[in-house]
Amino acid sequence: MPRPEKVQAVADISERLSTAQAVFAAEYAGLSVKEQQQLRRALRAADSEFRVYKMTLARRAASDLGWSDALDLLVGPTGLTFANGDAAAVAKVLRDFAKDHTKLVIKGALLGTEVLPPERVSELADLEPREVLLSRIAGAFKAPMASMAGLFAAMPRNLATMIQQLIDKTAPVPDSAEATAPAVAEAVIVEETPPEGAASLAGTTAEASEAKPTITESPADEAEIMETTTENTAAPAEEE
Repeated sequence: MPRPEKVQAVADISERLSTAQAVFAAEYAGLSVKEQQQLRRALRAADSEFRVYKMTLARRAASDLGWSDALDLLVGPTGLTFANGDAAAVAKVLRDFAKDHTKLVIKGALLGTEVLPPERVSELADLEPREVLLSRIAGAFKAPMASMAGLFAAMPRNLATMIQQLIDKTAPVPDSAEATAPAVAEAVIVEETPPEGAASLAGTTAEASEAKPTITESPADEAEIMETTTENTAAPAEEE
């Protein structure tokens, strides 16, 4: 029967494996105590923790979680780094430290349920930090989303305007307008009809014109008039 200390250790490893964003395995044999302290401080600054367990207990915890693919990483003197935050930032710390301290050898990592070989860990370290990626994504979508928000905000206003215009075009004519139209027509008719007095005067003038006799003078009458005029003019000469 396993001792309580081992049971507690397996439970602790299982909890860390299941809650960490990523788990990195590395051989640390040959590192001095001072170098291990430097590594722990650097990893702690990246929101991670470097722990050393007996691999038999670590393998049991991985088996209990059903992570059989990770068992090959848990062999020999291996230190486990549990990344609680940005996995890429932790991978960068381990890679940079391994460049300066060749005694640290990265064996691989467990990212979710996927096992990453050492070269994939190096690729992960080349990624930009999570905050930078999020800011770039937000910047890429900021302008288009603002335009769409303005479009969506304008749509209700435009729709309301169109509906109001449609209502104005199809609205029935008010009673006041209908009453005004006949009044205007009557006014036009009254203006076109002459007053009764003017009509009487026009009729009287026409009758007078018709009643006036027409005098037609013939050429013989004109000759008689001329002779009479001549005789009257010559009469005073005989009296002399």
